Amino acid sequence: MKFFRFFILYVLCVAALGAAGQGNVRFDEWFKDATLRVDYIRSGNLKSDTCVLQRFVLQNDIWAGSLTQLLDPIDNGEFRLMVKDAATGRELYSRCYNTLFEEYRYTTASRERDSVAAFEEVMVLPMPKKPVDVCLQKRDAKNEFFTQATFRFDPATFRPAKRLPEKAPVTLLDNGDPHTKIDVVIVAEGYGRKDSRKMKKDFEKFTKYLLAQEPFNSRKGDFNVWGVGLLMDESGVSDPGQGRYVESAVGSSYNTFGMDRYLMTTQLFRLHNLLRGVPYDHIIIMANCDTYGGGAIYNYYAFSAVQEMSGWILPHELGHSIGGLADEYVEDDTNYNRRYVNREPIEPNITSLVDFDKKWKALVPEGTPIPTPPVEGLGRRENGPVGAYEGAGYMDKGCYRPCTKCMMRDYAEFCPVCMKRMNEVFDLYVK
Repeated sequence: MKFFRFFILYVLCVAALGAAGQGNVRFDEWFKDATLRVDYIRSGNLKSDTCVLQRFVLQNDIWAGSLTQLLDPIDNGEFRLMVKDAATGRELYSRCYNTLFEEYRYTTASRERDSVAAFEEVMVLPMPKKPVDVCLQKRDAKNEFFTQATFRFDPATFRPAKRLPEKAPVTLLDNGDPHTKIDVVIVAEGYGRKDSRKMKKDFEKFTKYLLAQEPFNSRKGDFNVWGVGLLMDESGVSDPGQGRYVESAVGSSYNTFGMDRYLMTTQLFRLHNLLRGVPYDHIIIMANCDTYGGGAIYNYYAFSAVQEMSGWILPHELGHSIGGLADEYVEDDTNYNRRYVNREPIEPNITSLVDFDKKWKALVPEGTPIPTPPVEGLGRRENGPVGAYEGAGYMDKGCYRPCTKCMMRDYAEFCPVCMKRMNEVFDLYVK
């Protein structure tokens, strides 16, 4: 009997140690303080997609991320990068993310014509000391991750390509060690050779926009901000709807997926080549054009034109790219509209009420009806109580948001639910 008790205790201890080992990866045991970049092509449509490795790149001689928060605790995004020890399968590093391809899947071209498209995608991770499996994962119908593609990386056989001349970044805000800061790089896009002074002023302007709204403002000391620019022959960016095509630094364009104001780039390899040698966790692309426009993808990049609404466009797009927040407005003609039938959206700030307990139910005042009736007659800086207000995620029915107003709906302040998520993400980089 004593032996049996000892055996059970031993098994429980081993299991506990194993679980602790999975969650407490020592950086210096598994990684070097450098950044490895993974370039790959994702191609497909609504029915299926595949990923093909293009190259591994030594992106930086420093790792800008946390040395302690290696496994992503935030369950968001349709995709996940999972790095595993090749010998044991131990999980060493992970980050969830979204892709422009995921939006393409729900466009008319992909949905109705089965049109296949290919997209450049890039992920970064700390440089491994031992062979690892770089696993690209995506969610299934039950929102659970499965491994779609695996790329083996062996540091012993890795031969970095000849380093290209690096563009020295402009220091816009320096609060110290990149390992304990949220490192943001602002990329100047669409600046011609005569625009150097304007670019400098716009860097300063966008740094102010980045830190103007809460929760960014109260956590200003947690940010480092860099600026990178490449002056081209022409000013501005492409706008196919206006018949304008420009060879800009990172190949951005309005009219993405047929939406006039959707300003994005598909040239991810080119973008990240421009950032070699720069410590960054998040990317802002600052487009030198006065036409309203922008866009963002979670853990991908945020885009904003330089125009009179930039001070509101940028924090909204950062809600997407840093916080993984969903749009809360209604827009029937959005090409990548999705319907949530018997499925809870992944994003933290919208719900179908299928599993509201896992969303923001704990923040709803007692006695508040769910769904929550709209609150009328509010001023710009006023808001109703936290509840579940119908109309979100581009849908007027069947999808709900936390508050009457929010940055993710109508350029108001971030609501308490969105504020909470943004702070949770910030903490992932500073601890």
